[in-house]
Amino acid sequence: MVAAGVFAKKRFCIKPYLFVLPMLLFAVVFVYYPFFRTFLNGFSLVNAQGRLLRYTGLDNFRYLFGRREFASALGNTLMLTTVNVPVTVVLSLTLAVIAAKKRTLSPLYETLFSLPMAVSMATAALIWKTMFNPTVGIVNRLLGTELGWFESRDTALGTLLTLTVWMGVGFNFLVFLSALRGISPDTVGAAQVDGAGRFQVFWHIRLPAIAPSVVYVASSNAVLALMTSGPVMIITQGGPSRATSTLIYMMYTSGYASGNDSLAACVSLVTFALTFAFTFLLLFLERDKVRGL
Repeated sequence: MVAAGVFAKKRFCIKPYLFVLPMLLFAVVFVYYPFFRTFLNGFSLVNAQGRLLRYTGLDNFRYLFGRREFASALGNTLMLTTVNVPVTVVLSLTLAVIAAKKRTLSPLYETLFSLPMAVSMATAALIWKTMFNPTVGIVNRLLGTELGWFESRDTALGTLLTLTVWMGVGFNFLVFLSALRGISPDTVGAAQVDGAGRFQVFWHIRLPAIAPSVVYVASSNAVLALMTSGPVMIITQGGPSRATSTLIYMMYTSGYASGNDSLAACVSLVTFALTFAFTFLLLFLERDKVRGL
Protein backbone atom coordinates (compact mmCIF):
# COMPACT_ATOMS: atom_id res chain seq x y z
CA MET A 1 0.00 0.00 0.00
CA VAL A 2 2.79 2.35 0.88
CA ALA A 3 4.65 1.54 -2.32
CA ALA A 4 1.49 2.11 -4.37
CA GLY A 5 0.96 5.48 -2.71
CA VAL A 6 4.52 6.55 -3.44
CA PHE A 7 4.20 5.45 -7.07
CA ALA A 8 0.94 7.35 -7.47
CA LYS A 9 2.53 10.43 -5.99
CA LYS A 10 5.48 10.21 -8.37
CA ARG A 11 3.17 9.72 -11.35
CA PHE A 12 1.16 12.76 -10.28
CA CYS A 13 4.36 14.84 -10.11
CA ILE A 14 5.55 13.75 -13.53
CA LYS A 15 2.23 14.36 -15.29
CA PRO A 16 2.56 18.19 -15.65
CA TYR A 17 5.98 17.81 -17.22
CA LEU A 18 4.57 15.40 -19.78
CA PHE A 19 2.18 18.11 -20.93
CA VAL A 20 5.05 20.60 -21.26
CA LEU A 21 7.36 18.13 -23.01
CA PRO A 22 5.96 18.49 -26.59
CA MET A 23 6.19 22.26 -26.45
CA LEU A 24 9.68 22.07 -24.94
CA LEU A 25 10.86 19.71 -27.68
CA PHE A 26 9.39 22.01 -30.32
CA ALA A 27 11.17 25.01 -28.78
CA VAL A 28 14.49 23.17 -28.58
CA VAL A 29 14.35 21.93 -32.16
CA PHE A 30 12.99 25.05 -33.86
CA VAL A 31 14.14 27.90 -31.57
CA TYR A 32 17.02 27.18 -29.23
CA TYR A 33 19.09 24.90 -31.46
CA PRO A 34 18.82 27.18 -34.54
CA PHE A 35 19.83 30.16 -32.40
CA PHE A 36 22.81 28.25 -30.98
CA ARG A 37 23.83 27.16 -34.47
CA THR A 38 23.47 30.69 -35.81
CA PHE A 39 25.69 31.94 -33.00
CA LEU A 40 28.36 29.38 -33.94
CA ASN A 41 28.10 30.21 -37.65
CA GLY A 42 28.60 33.89 -36.92
CA PHE A 43 32.01 33.23 -35.42
CA SER A 44 33.10 30.48 -37.82
CA LEU A 45 33.87 29.76 -41.45
CA VAL A 46 31.06 27.65 -42.90
CA ASN A 47 31.17 25.74 -46.19
CA ALA A 48 28.35 25.27 -48.69
CA GLN A 49 27.13 22.16 -46.85
CA GLY A 50 26.77 24.07 -43.58
CA ARG A 51 29.77 22.47 -41.87
CA LEU A 52 31.92 24.50 -39.52
CA LEU A 53 35.46 24.60 -40.89
CA ARG A 54 37.30 26.79 -38.40
CA TYR A 55 36.82 29.47 -35.77
CA THR A 56 37.27 33.00 -37.15
CA GLY A 57 36.57 35.19 -34.12
CA LEU A 58 35.26 38.61 -35.08
CA ASP A 59 36.49 38.48 -38.68
CA ASN A 60 32.98 37.87 -40.05
CA PHE A 61 31.63 40.89 -38.19
CA ARG A 62 34.50 43.09 -39.38
CA TYR A 63 33.75 42.07 -42.95
CA LEU A 64 30.03 42.72 -42.42
CA PHE A 65 30.48 46.16 -40.86
CA GLY A 66 32.78 47.21 -43.70
CA ARG A 67 30.20 46.53 -46.42
CA ARG A 68 28.14 49.38 -47.85
CA GLU A 69 25.20 47.03 -48.26
CA PHE A 70 25.11 46.51 -44.50
CA ALA A 71 25.17 50.25 -43.82
CA SER A 72 22.23 50.76 -46.18
CA ALA A 73 20.27 47.85 -44.74
CA LEU A 74 20.91 48.98 -41.17
CA GLY A 75 19.90 52.57 -41.91
CA ASN A 76 16.72 51.50 -43.68
CA THR A 77 15.78 49.10 -40.89
CA LEU A 78 16.30 51.73 -38.20
CA MET A 79 14.31 54.25 -40.24
CA LEU A 80 11.41 51.84 -40.64
CA THR A 81 11.45 51.03 -36.93
CA THR A 82 11.78 54.54 -35.51
CA VAL A 83 8.99 55.85 -37.74
CA ASN A 84 6.72 52.81 -37.82
CA VAL A 85 6.44 52.31 -34.07
CA PRO A 86 5.25 55.79 -32.98
CA VAL A 87 3.06 56.30 -36.05
CA THR A 88 1.37 52.92 -35.71
CA VAL A 89 0.87 53.29 -31.96
CA VAL A 90 -0.59 56.79 -32.22
CA LEU A 91 -2.84 55.92 -35.17
CA SER A 92 -4.11 52.71 -33.59
CA LEU A 93 -4.71 54.38 -30.24
CA THR A 94 -6.57 57.26 -31.89
CA LEU A 95 -8.88 54.85 -33.69
CA ALA A 96 -9.43 52.91 -30.46
CA VAL A 97 -10.35 56.08 -28.57
CA ILE A 98 -12.85 56.95 -31.29
CA ALA A 99 -14.41 53.49 -31.14
CA ALA A 100 -14.20 53.00 -27.35
CA LYS A 101 -17.75 54.16 -26.68
CA LYS A 102 -20.28 51.66 -28.01
CA ARG A 103 -22.74 53.11 -30.49
CA THR A 104 -25.23 51.79 -33.01
CA LEU A 105 -22.66 51.64 -35.82
CA SER A 106 -19.85 50.37 -33.60
CA PRO A 107 -19.68 46.91 -35.22
CA LEU A 108 -19.28 48.55 -38.64
CA TYR A 109 -16.31 50.77 -37.96
CA GLU A 110 -14.76 48.25 -35.58
CA THR A 111 -14.70 45.86 -38.53
CA LEU A 112 -13.28 48.51 -40.84
CA PHE A 113 -10.54 49.51 -38.39
CA SER A 114 -9.49 45.91 -37.75
CA LEU A 115 -9.73 44.82 -41.39
CA PRO A 116 -5.95 45.05 -42.16
CA MET A 117 -5.24 42.08 -39.86
CA ALA A 118 -7.42 39.88 -42.10
CA VAL A 119 -5.21 40.55 -45.14
CA SER A 120 -2.06 38.48 -45.60
CA MET A 121 1.28 40.19 -46.03
CA ALA A 122 1.75 38.88 -49.57
CA THR A 123 -1.71 40.05 -50.62
CA ALA A 124 -1.21 43.48 -49.07
CA ALA A 125 2.16 43.84 -50.79
CA LEU A 126 0.65 43.04 -54.18
CA ILE A 127 -2.20 45.49 -53.54
CA TRP A 128 0.28 48.22 -52.64
CA LYS A 129 2.39 47.44 -55.69
CA THR A 130 -0.66 47.87 -57.92
CA MET A 131 -1.95 50.98 -56.14
CA PHE A 132 1.38 52.77 -56.54
CA ASN A 133 2.07 51.57 -60.07
CA PRO A 134 3.34 54.54 -62.15
CA THR A 135 0.93 53.90 -65.05
CA VAL A 136 -2.19 52.10 -63.80
CA GLY A 137 -1.99 52.82 -60.08
CA ILE A 138 -4.94 54.56 -58.43
CA VAL A 139 -2.66 56.79 -56.32
CA ASN A 140 -1.16 58.53 -59.36
CA ARG A 141 -4.60 58.91 -60.91
CA LEU A 142 -5.99 60.57 -57.80
CA LEU A 143 -2.97 62.87 -57.47
CA GLY A 144 -2.65 63.51 -61.20
CA THR A 145 0.99 62.41 -61.24
CA GLU A 146 3.11 59.73 -62.91
CA LEU A 147 5.53 58.98 -60.11
CA GLY A 148 7.30 55.65 -59.83
CA TRP A 149 6.79 55.32 -56.11
CA PHE A 150 8.77 52.11 -55.74
CA GLU A 151 11.20 52.94 -58.53
CA SER A 152 12.60 56.15 -57.00
CA ARG A 153 15.09 56.30 -54.13
CA ASP A 154 13.26 59.34 -52.75
CA THR A 155 9.88 57.64 -52.34
CA ALA A 156 10.47 53.87 -52.25
CA LEU A 157 11.21 53.53 -48.53
CA GLY A 158 8.44 55.93 -47.52
CA THR A 159 5.89 54.08 -49.63
CA LEU A 160 7.02 50.80 -48.12
CA LEU A 161 6.62 52.37 -44.68
CA THR A 162 2.96 53.19 -45.35
CA LEU A 163 2.37 49.51 -46.06
CA THR A 164 3.97 48.35 -42.79
CA VAL A 165 1.95 50.92 -40.83
CA TRP A 166 -1.32 49.89 -42.47
CA MET A 167 -0.65 46.20 -41.81
CA GLY A 168 -0.04 46.85 -38.10
CA VAL A 169 -3.08 49.02 -37.39
CA GLY A 170 -5.72 46.29 -37.26
CA PHE A 171 -4.32 44.11 -34.47
CA ASN A 172 -3.08 47.08 -32.45
CA PHE A 173 -6.51 48.68 -32.67
CA LEU A 174 -8.13 45.61 -31.14
CA VAL A 175 -5.59 45.51 -28.30
CA PHE A 176 -6.15 49.17 -27.45
CA LEU A 177 -9.91 48.89 -27.82
CA SER A 178 -10.05 45.99 -25.36
CA ALA A 179 -7.84 47.86 -22.89
CA LEU A 180 -9.88 51.06 -23.07
CA ARG A 181 -13.18 49.25 -22.63
CA GLY A 182 -11.74 47.44 -19.63
CA ILE A 183 -11.37 50.69 -17.68
CA SER A 184 -14.03 51.12 -15.01
CA PRO A 185 -16.68 53.65 -16.09
CA ASP A 186 -16.98 54.74 -12.45
CA THR A 187 -13.38 55.99 -12.45
CA VAL A 188 -13.92 58.03 -15.61
CA GLY A 189 -17.27 59.29 -14.36
CA ALA A 190 -15.78 60.44 -11.06
CA ALA A 191 -13.09 62.40 -12.88
CA GLN A 192 -15.68 64.05 -15.11
CA VAL A 193 -17.76 65.00 -12.08
CA ASP A 194 -14.68 66.68 -10.62
CA GLY A 195 -14.45 68.82 -13.74
CA ALA A 196 -11.86 66.91 -15.80
CA GLY A 197 -12.09 67.41 -19.54
CA ARG A 198 -11.71 64.77 -22.22
CA PHE A 199 -8.00 65.34 -22.65
CA GLN A 200 -7.36 65.30 -18.91
CA VAL A 201 -9.36 62.07 -18.52
CA PHE A 202 -7.41 60.46 -21.33
CA TRP A 203 -3.97 61.68 -20.20
CA HIS A 204 -4.31 61.09 -16.46
CA ILE A 205 -6.67 58.09 -16.28
CA ARG A 206 -7.01 56.15 -19.51
CA LEU A 207 -3.43 56.32 -20.76
CA PRO A 208 -1.83 55.21 -17.44
CA ALA A 209 -4.41 52.43 -17.17
CA ILE A 210 -3.51 51.01 -20.57
CA ALA A 211 0.26 51.51 -20.18
CA PRO A 212 0.96 47.74 -20.26
CA SER A 213 -0.93 47.50 -23.56
CA VAL A 214 1.03 50.43 -24.97
CA VAL A 215 4.31 48.76 -24.02
CA TYR A 216 3.20 45.48 -25.56
CA VAL A 217 2.06 47.10 -28.81
CA ALA A 218 5.19 49.24 -29.11
CA SER A 219 7.47 46.27 -28.40
CA SER A 220 5.71 43.94 -30.83
CA ASN A 221 5.71 46.61 -33.54
CA ALA A 222 9.41 47.26 -32.99
CA VAL A 223 10.13 43.56 -33.44
CA LEU A 224 7.99 43.35 -36.59
CA ALA A 225 9.59 46.49 -38.05
CA LEU A 226 13.08 45.17 -37.41
CA MET A 227 12.07 41.91 -39.10
CA THR A 228 10.63 43.58 -42.22
CA SER A 229 11.47 41.49 -45.27
CA GLY A 230 8.31 40.19 -46.96
CA PRO A 231 7.23 43.43 -48.67
CA VAL A 232 10.82 44.02 -49.76
CA MET A 233 11.05 40.58 -51.38
CA ILE A 234 7.72 40.93 -53.16
CA ILE A 235 7.79 44.57 -54.26
CA THR A 236 11.31 46.03 -54.50
CA GLN A 237 13.90 43.26 -53.97
CA GLY A 238 15.92 45.80 -52.00
CA GLY A 239 15.97 48.39 -54.81
CA PRO A 240 16.29 50.84 -56.21
CA SER A 241 20.02 50.92 -55.45
CA ARG A 242 19.51 49.32 -51.99
CA ALA A 243 17.11 52.08 -50.97
CA THR A 244 14.72 49.56 -49.41
CA SER A 245 17.10 46.79 -48.39
CA THR A 246 16.65 45.69 -44.76
CA LEU A 247 18.70 43.53 -42.42
CA ILE A 248 16.46 40.48 -42.78
CA TYR A 249 16.41 40.84 -46.57
CA MET A 250 20.21 41.07 -46.52
CA MET A 251 20.30 37.94 -44.39
CA TYR A 252 18.09 36.19 -46.95
CA THR A 253 20.20 37.21 -49.93
CA SER A 254 23.46 36.37 -48.13
CA GLY A 255 22.32 32.97 -46.91
CA TYR A 256 20.00 31.62 -49.60
CA ALA A 257 21.06 33.52 -52.72
CA SER A 258 24.83 33.69 -52.12
CA GLY A 259 25.30 30.68 -49.82
CA ASN A 260 27.32 32.70 -47.32
CA ASP A 261 25.94 31.25 -44.09
CA SER A 262 28.54 32.98 -41.93
CA LEU A 263 27.54 36.42 -43.20
CA ALA A 264 23.85 35.61 -42.87
CA ALA A 265 24.41 34.48 -39.29
CA CYS A 266 26.19 37.73 -38.46
CA VAL A 267 23.27 39.75 -39.84
CA SER A 268 20.88 37.62 -37.77
CA LEU A 269 22.86 38.25 -34.59
CA VAL A 270 22.97 41.99 -35.23
CA THR A 271 19.21 42.01 -35.79
CA PHE A 272 18.68 40.03 -32.59
CA ALA A 273 20.82 42.52 -30.64
CA LEU A 274 18.83 45.45 -32.04
CA THR A 275 15.51 43.75 -31.26
CA PHE A 276 16.59 43.03 -27.70
CA ALA A 277 17.84 46.61 -27.27
CA PHE A 278 14.59 48.18 -28.55
CA THR A 279 12.43 45.92 -26.38
CA PHE A 280 14.55 46.52 -23.29
CA LEU A 281 14.48 50.28 -23.89
CA LEU A 282 10.68 50.36 -24.14
CA LEU A 283 10.31 48.29 -20.97
CA PHE A 284 12.81 50.52 -19.18
CA LEU A 285 11.00 53.71 -20.17
CA GLU A 286 7.61 52.40 -19.04
CA ARG A 287 8.62 50.28 -16.03
CA ASP A 288 7.32 52.76 -13.44
CA LYS A 289 3.87 52.97 -14.99
CA VAL A 290 3.57 49.22 -15.46
CA ARG A 291 4.73 48.44 -11.92
CA GLY A 292 2.29 50.97 -10.49
CA LEU A 293 -0.72 49.14 -11.90
